[in-house]
Amino acid sequence: MLLAAPLALTLLAVPAATQAQDPEPQTAEEIVAAMQPGWNLGNSFDSMCCGDENADETTWGNPRPDANFFKSIHAEGFNSIRLPVSWNTHTGPAPDYEIDPKVMDRVQAVVDMALAEGLYVMINTHHDSWQYLNKFSDPAQHDAVLAQFDATWVQISETFKDYPQELVFEAMNEVGWNDVSTEENHALMAELNTSFHEIVRNSGGDNDDRLLVLETVHTNAAQEHLDALAAEIEALDDPMLAATTHQYGYWPFSVNIAGGTKYTEEYQAILEGDFQRQVDTFVSKGIPVIIGEYGLLDNYQRKVERGEALKFFEHFTYLARTSGITTMLWDNGTLYDRFTHRWRDQEEYEYTASGWTTRSGTASSDLVFVDSTDKVTDKSVTLNYNGLDFSGLYFGNTKLKEGKDYTLEGDTLTVKAKVLSRILGDRAPGTKAQLEVRFSAGMPWKLNVISYENPVQEDATGTAESLFIPTQFNGDQLATMEAVYADGTGAGPHDWTTYKGFWDHFRPDYKNDTIQLTKDMLAEIDEGAPVTLTFYFWSGAVMEYTVTKNGDVVTGTVA
Repeated sequence: MLLAAPLALTLLAVPAATQAQDPEPQTAEEIVAAMQPGWNLGNSFDSMCCGDENADETTWGNPRPDANFFKSIHAEGFNSIRLPVSWNTHTGPAPDYEIDPKVMDRVQAVVDMALAEGLYVMINTHHDSWQYLNKFSDPAQHDAVLAQFDATWVQISETFKDYPQELVFEAMNEVGWNDVSTEENHALMAELNTSFHEIVRNSGGDNDDRLLVLETVHTNAAQEHLDALAAEIEALDDPMLAATTHQYGYWPFSVNIAGGTKYTEEYQAILEGDFQRQVDTFVSKGIPVIIGEYGLLDNYQRKVERGEALKFFEHFTYLARTSGITTMLWDNGTLYDRFTHRWRDQEEYEYTASGWTTRSGTASSDLVFVDSTDKVTDKSVTLNYNGLDFSGLYFGNTKLKEGKDYTLEGDTLTVKAKVLSRILGDRAPGTKAQLEVRFSAGMPWKLNVISYENPVQEDATGTAESLFIPTQFNGDQLATMEAVYADGTGAGPHDWTTYKGFWDHFRPDYKNDTIQLTKDMLAEIDEGAPVTLTFYFWSGAVMEYTVTKNGDVVTGTVA
């Protein structure tokens, strides 16, 4: 803990100092570089949507941002704010499509506050994407959709035409059409981007050379979508353009489904490939890239094992720094508490921030399980140095002695049994202790040492709404669950995989000693067909359980 606090202060201080903003950036590349790193004011102005004419920036539970808020987020090291705005619900009818002046005034006031703090600001049309832009592929609605889109940007452009270059316009958010071909998607996207470009450039004032940000279809980084956007940018022949995509990690890992429990080398390679394609297609040719949203998908804190999530965030920001791509963290209020101006998970933020300037070392796991019913033995983990040097293994403020307390051979760190026994004490199941692996830079990697016994389950009866399986976890933690019928085919949702979705389909409750099978899981189990569930725990323990649904009654039995 004594190491972590000074390190956090160092990480927070560096980005603003090393990436001081040029008051008048001259090129698109300079502006985008100065925006790094960025942060999303998510679930605020984008919450003004969904057909509720009374919806405002507080509708989804966040407070109104003020000058102190922008000061606080800038102090955390962020140099830019993405301001997602949903305009549609507060837009009048055709042909004028007038935006409610109160809404425009409030957006303008927030932009003013952020700019006054020295932040770059990027505003867009956000949930308009599925409120009306998703109808653009329908020939019967094409013209009306384009008219509203154009009218929206005419009004935004007029309002902000005299603003400095620190204000950036992003045309849309995650727009794409599932009812037409890929080629038609590209053509529709090009039409909207071209119209947006023409409107802004013809609006006068400082919009003549304002940075405009154009997205790929669905903000996807597949090569075919990158190539299509590259062709659009080339056709527009404007040096003040940037490309944007979004990145939420490899989907099975981001939501913990299909056995995606760990941030494996395979998943790392997928992320690296996404970055490299954008470097090759855009950055290497002088077109800057902004990843306008990144993170893991909603509720990931419950779905993805903590240490594996930390590896993703550390790796992501490192790739951004080394590839020259600007990134904007998606935060809908679950990461940075906008009421207290504090991170809900300070350590996760610090892992993310470490990638802005250096790397942090990790290990094959942050969990070390010790069987309380057996003789304690040495435990090993594989270190991921990430280009750093090993500095020591600590228990609290005590530096352990190599050879006596642990050994290090190459990347294999082995903690001696006597150390594990000492820090766990009486070894009652659930007892926890923590070791810290420190490296020459970045964040220390924490090894959570846990005493456990094999979990124990009991028979149960429930309904089609949910089944609660009594489970004595005995200190262990659930990694994933597999569900198959007697013939080995997958049971339940997403039958393309036998491994079900963590939290969406099954939910461990360590406090009340149950595993819940959710309504979504049970709804897709065949009547009268026994399903074998296999529960995989992080300790390595494996348990089988049988579930059968008959009408509204669901029974579960220990295998």
